Amino acid sequence: MTVHNLYIFDRNGTCLHYSEWNRKKQAGISKEEEFKLMYGMLFSIRSFVSKMSPLDMKDGFLSFQTSRYKLHYYETPTGIRLVMNTDLSVPNCRETLQQIYSTLYVDLIVKNPLCVLGESLQSELFNSKLDSFIRALPFFSVRAA
Repeated sequence: MTVHNLYIFDRNGTCLHYSEWNRKKQAGISKEEEFKLMYGMLFSIRSFVSKMSPLDMKDGFLSFQTSRYKLHYYETPTGIRLVMNTDLSVPNCRETLQQIYSTLYVDLIVKNPLCVLGESLQSELFNSKLDSFIRALPFFSVRAA
């Protein structure tokens, strides 16, 4: 099991933070284009899910998977969107993404007067704490192949 990468977007689709751990294949486009594609896909999937669901979607879109990876999604009431890509064997990461938001993002970014909300996260403390948090997850491992 492993974690490939993590995106944090604001409500306007700006990628505030990106980290990767065990990502073997790159997209072949610039990071800015990759961020736009990811956010556009999320916007489309959320819209599709909300329109096509036969039931009231209290939690909305949570995840999807392909034959190669699983995308986990968490959106806060303030519009911050966290996206984690993992391998297929990783269980639902909703609680993990909530923890990243509440214990790392809120405590180290929102409550920090030196961090400007809506801009790229430049906090080395946030980066190191996030890296330690991800590496300590029970489903994080460095892939051998």
